[in-house]
Parts: sequence; C-alpha cells; structure tokens
Amino acid sequence: MQNNNKLDSETASIPCNLCGKRDVSVLACRSRGGGPLRTVICNCCGLVWSDPFPYEPRQFYENDYRLEYKKTCAPKPKHVLRAGKVALTRLHKIRHLLASRQTMLDVGTGGGEFAYLLKSLGHDLYGVEPNKGYAEYSAAEYALNLQIGFIQDAHFTAQSFDIITIWHVLEHTEDPGFVLGILHGLLKPQGVLVVEVPNVEAMCQSPSSVFHEAHLFNFNLVTLIRLGEKTGFSVDSHLFSDDQGNITLFFRKAETAAMQAAELDFGDNADRIIGLVRGHSQVKHYLTLTPYRRFLLRMYRTASEKFSVRGYDSNKSLLDRLYQGRIQANKA
Repeated sequence: MQNNNKLDSETASIPCNLCGKRDVSVLACRSRGGGPLRTVICNCCGLVWSDPFPYEPRQFYENDYRLEYKKTCAPKPKHVLRAGKVALTRLHKIRHLLASRQTMLDVGTGGGEFAYLLKSLGHDLYGVEPNKGYAEYSAAEYALNLQIGFIQDAHFTAQSFDIITIWHVLEHTEDPGFVLGILHGLLKPQGVLVVEVPNVEAMCQSPSSVFHEAHLFNFNLVTLIRLGEKTGFSVDSHLFSDDQGNITLFFRKAETAAMQAAELDFGDNADRIIGLVRGHSQVKHYLTLTPYRRFLLRMYRTASEKFSVRGYDSNKSLLDRLYQGRIQANKA
C-alpha cells in the first residue's frame, strides 16, 4: 500500500548532519514570519533543517540575533524576569545532579540568568556566549566567568566539567554534531550533558509558526538521541515539557566508541514526522483550546510584568529577589 505521507524527494544542498544523506523532502517553504524559508527533512533519518541556511550563522548570532528577536543589545527588566523564571524551571530539571558542588559549563548563557542562579547556589560556573552585547552585559552585571564567542572557539581544559548544559542552543548551530563532539571532549568521564531543544513533533504551536529562520535544525527525540550516540554519548534519561514543545535529554559518555551513521537505527522516523507535520493543520489547531490558552497566558504575563519589574535599581537586584527563596532553601 502506498504511504500517503510521502513527499517528492529532492536533493539537499548540504548533507544531513546526522546520517550524511542528501535525499530530502520539503516540509515547508515559508517561515513563521511569512518570508521564504525552505525547510527539509532527511528521508533516511528524519533530521529537519533549513536548506539552504537563511544567513551566515556566526555573523548572525554574534551581532544580529538579539536585535532581531529582542530589539535590544542588552536584556530589559521584563526579559530578565522571564529568563529568571525559566532558569528556576531548568534548575528544577537538574536538581538531582546538584547534591554537591559541581564544576559546570553553560553553553549559550544569553543574559546570564541561569548561570547567575547556579553561581549563587555555590557551583563553580563557567559560561560561553557568542552575542557580544548580551555577553558583555551578563559578565559585568553578574560577575560571571564567561568567554565571549562560540563554543567551537572556546578555550577550556579537556574533561574538566561535571555538568554541561546547553539550553535551546543546539538548534541554532550550523553543525550540531560537531558541537556535541566538542562537549564530549570537555565532559569528565562520569559527567552529564544536559541538552534541551524544541520538539519538531509538538502540536502546541500553530502550523505556520513551527519553522523560522533562527532554528537551523529541528529535532525530535529519535534524531537527538541518535546524534548523541553518533558523537559518543549514551542516553541517561529524557523529559518532555508539559505541552510537549521541548525535549530535555540527559547524556553520559558511552562506554563504547561513538557509533557510525550506518549503525544507527532510525526506523520509520522520517515518515512519522512527515505525517505529524502534514496532519497538523490550521483548522485542527484552532479547534483545540491550546491557542486560546496560550493567548490568555501571554496577555496575563505581559500585564503582570509591568508591576513585577517596578522598584528595582538593577536587573541583578530583580534576580536576587526572584531567586531568594531558592538560595535560602539551598543553604538551610
């Protein structure tokens, strides 16, 4: 029987970062902003990426990304408040790893809110951030031990970190397999790598909002696990966010050598993703409660932020207040 989810095959301009093949199908031709963006899926493994890349990644993330999406070179108080709340949720996810003082690396520190939280809890925290404006701001505001630049160019001692976190960064890199390989070399033999990325299978967003210029790659659980295995990791555990929109994966160094692409099992992963993307229509989406709930939550957040950021003389004092209870509980 013919598979109705199959799309016409095309040839990618770059090989798949996971399996090396160029046989792809086109999932979308527009970004969430309405501009042209060719998004393809590897017909072998199911990895999804922008082909060709819509910009030169290094120049974009070093200089333009924050201006493009935040309209600022340094975070505003409302951005700090949002990121601080996210930092607390991330702390909750990794709390089982923090029973004792850890030497940690946070890749893509952004405004520094998560790195500052871990530092405030007594951990030996290092960071790396490519965007000059945000990196210079966070290093000065929170006195972070921070390298400005890309992880590909950072200077850290091999096998020196107990925990490495990379939250919503891997999908922005031009070569995620290479990045994971670097992190493998920086992790101690018994260390843990925590990777969080958006889930391309998620149905919580409008179908027209799934693909956009900032995300060069899109993963599901299978492709993220297999990319880790290809770079010498084994899976410890994983989590999905409540709305299934994000995947958090805990990797450890594998006891055996990194797997070759030919050894990896992808099953029907590509067909599965194609079927989910094609089946997620605008009509179906707006017949659920999800878009209306998200809208109301967004309106409530915007209104409450106006009051929550008042009365603080700095972003650091805002975070100190937000983190106060968690830090006191840790010291008790």
